[in-house]
Amino acid sequence: MKPNSILHLLLHLLLLSFITAEDHGPSSIVFTTNGRLDYYFDIFTLPISHPTHPIAETRITDGQSVNFNGHFPSSTFFPNQTRLRSPIRPDPSLQIIYVTERNGFSNIFYDAVYFDDSPSRKRSALEVVDRVQLPLLGSDRVSMKDKPSLTGEYLVYVSTHEDSGVPRTSSAAVYATELSSGLTRRLTPHGVADFSPAVSPSGVWTAAASYGEKGWHGEVEELSTDIYVFLTRDGTRRVKVVEHGGWPSWVDESTIYFHRRGEDQWWSIYRAILPKQGPVSTESVVVERVTPPGLHAFTPATSPGNHAFIAVATRRPTTSFRHVELFDLVKGEFKELTRLVSRSTHHFNPFISPDSGRVGYHKCRGNLNGKKSPKLFLQNIHTAIPNLSVLRVDGTFPSFSPAGDRFAFANLPGVYVVNRDGSNRREVYPGNAFSTSWDPIRKGVVYTGAGPEFAPESTEVDIIAIDVDQIAVKKLTTNGNNNAFPSPSPDGKRIVFRSGRSGHKNLYIMDAEEGERIGLQRLTEGPWTDTMCNWSPDGDWIAFASDRETPGSGSFELYVIHPNGTGLRKVIQSGSGGRTNHPWFSPDGKSLVFTSDYGAISAEPISNPHHYQPYGEIFTVKVDGSDLRRLTQNSFEDGTPVWVPSFIRPSDVEWPIERPSCGFDDLHCLSNFPSYGGVGAVPWLSSKPQWSRFQFTTSYLTRFDSPLYMRFLRSHLHFQALLFIIDIPYEACSEYDLTNGKNNAFPSPSPDRKQIVFRSGHRNLYITDIELQQSIQ
Repeated sequence: MKPNSILHLLLHLLLLSFITAEDHGPSSIVFTTNGRLDYYFDIFTLPISHPTHPIAETRITDGQSVNFNGHFPSSTFFPNQTRLRSPIRPDPSLQIIYVTERNGFSNIFYDAVYFDDSPSRKRSALEVVDRVQLPLLGSDRVSMKDKPSLTGEYLVYVSTHEDSGVPRTSSAAVYATELSSGLTRRLTPHGVADFSPAVSPSGVWTAAASYGEKGWHGEVEELSTDIYVFLTRDGTRRVKVVEHGGWPSWVDESTIYFHRRGEDQWWSIYRAILPKQGPVSTESVVVERVTPPGLHAFTPATSPGNHAFIAVATRRPTTSFRHVELFDLVKGEFKELTRLVSRSTHHFNPFISPDSGRVGYHKCRGNLNGKKSPKLFLQNIHTAIPNLSVLRVDGTFPSFSPAGDRFAFANLPGVYVVNRDGSNRREVYPGNAFSTSWDPIRKGVVYTGAGPEFAPESTEVDIIAIDVDQIAVKKLTTNGNNNAFPSPSPDGKRIVFRSGRSGHKNLYIMDAEEGERIGLQRLTEGPWTDTMCNWSPDGDWIAFASDRETPGSGSFELYVIHPNGTGLRKVIQSGSGGRTNHPWFSPDGKSLVFTSDYGAISAEPISNPHHYQPYGEIFTVKVDGSDLRRLTQNSFEDGTPVWVPSFIRPSDVEWPIERPSCGFDDLHCLSNFPSYGGVGAVPWLSSKPQWSRFQFTTSYLTRFDSPLYMRFLRSHLHFQALLFIIDIPYEACSEYDLTNGKNNAFPSPSPDRKQIVFRSGHRNLYITDIELQQSIQ
């Protein structure tokens, strides 16, 4: 090639990169993640020999970052060991690797920690005296790293940094990085997703939960994964050893513990025994149930060669919190650990030291030892896209004022306005409302949909305009048929919104000041749902989400349409049955930011707090459907993004006022306890649950005691929802029908235990006498 041609080519590439970098101009994308800014996770440990006193618990991570999914390595080899020297002690008390989120990045850290673990230490000595920290991976990848393991010089972990390239297909894959050289090898075949890897004691084998080639089908509670085993060095000799299972953990080279939700609907631990000779397959592997029903047991942890006990996370019907317990494999008994030292806190994903002397886990640190963990108002999320900052905000459905100095958000209930630095937080509307948008012309006016979210077409939801400076509210729609997601035109004259007034949720346009009182333009029409609309900055387009291809299926695609009803076209679809929601235009109107399950699931949901849709990630796409980019990489539910026309500095911003922390829910499905009965003591109140000989199906269970019986109310929600009384005396279980109508649910006893209030029929409330079984509305 001639020198002039090379020069022209270089100039062309430079121009292309400049155009790409300046495509949108400086701007910011702000989104919310359900509960994420309450995750003040740190890793803690308890000695197994004397764990029952609070002073026995030690926090072993830094108390500043978000630290989770720990692992006690058995190897003592690390590169650059001179960097790990402590000025206090030559040898660390403990070594740990773990996932950490800090400074907008996700990484895996190694810590050498030093502390006084004698039984006589004081509570003030709870924190680690000294630590040395070392990142094990480079910071050039923005991805989720799940359940790391260290074997020899190889770090084994999950990352999502390689896009699968297929809609609604997970990019989660297992990788092994040689720490001495930094060389990384992918162990998961392309086109396959692996989760929750575990390395065998010898380091030769790795087990992982995987869909194999069948793929993800939208599960949000228990994944339909199987257990596969393959060589750690290169991923070869891959074989399926267990059908239906997750979160594998090796105890020796031929024994793997894992969890699954059984046919009786209890999460339990199982054991897979691999043949020591001959071919290994699902036919040759022996699978045994280890933990009995009566409580949920999951995320098992083992230590090499330890056939005496395992550690598990549990949810018992007697508590609302997830705890870590030991399970004696010989006696078949549970031994409680964390409930005895930290009763009202969730504890996640236990792991055991190689010598079986300690158990580790992560939990929300809260205000430990009187030290407060300041809650973030904005959290920086690293992005490599020039002139763009990405931030997570502590608020749902955020939107920024035209001047960029304030933003509004929904708190479910309540609409709030706050300055960009987190100051001057004010409630401007006390009722339940969702979605917010600012009027571009009239200063201080915010539009929202007032009423319950996720409701049918006939539910009373109306568009209101809130003057946030005068705290005045004006109702713009009048029929109350689920009018929501208002978005004003750039000249401030009109509002597009969705409404269920026709019996289906379609799009309409009305006057921004007078509302539908002076007229209404129907924009879309059909027996489907068009919703979550956003008007482009130039006024030419309206973007929205729709299930029009498969009405009622829950599958949504993104569309754009001109305000006059012409030019309808699809922008993007997340595969068959997928979801693309909450579109918002870029400041130049050329792109959209949205949330989607395009990247499918990234981790086992049971390993995290509750997320309704743990597959939600933030993406951008050009309006013509090209240049799809994934902005977030995690296992949480990211949603309701907004594209701000000003550049917000990419750094964390703390709330200037004290805000509650650690206020997240455990996985909701763990609150569903299959009804259970037995002879003798009530089994779920015992540390040793008994096997059931009296079982039935239930969805809601409420306990109340009488002088002769322990009594439970249950509501059976299969086909005909009836209320039952369950009497559990010391010798037998009995049950009798309390109501005989349909759709009776959510029972609650009166303080004197003589009557019960419950919902019946079309959501009306009734009271019934327990003994006489007579109901009044």
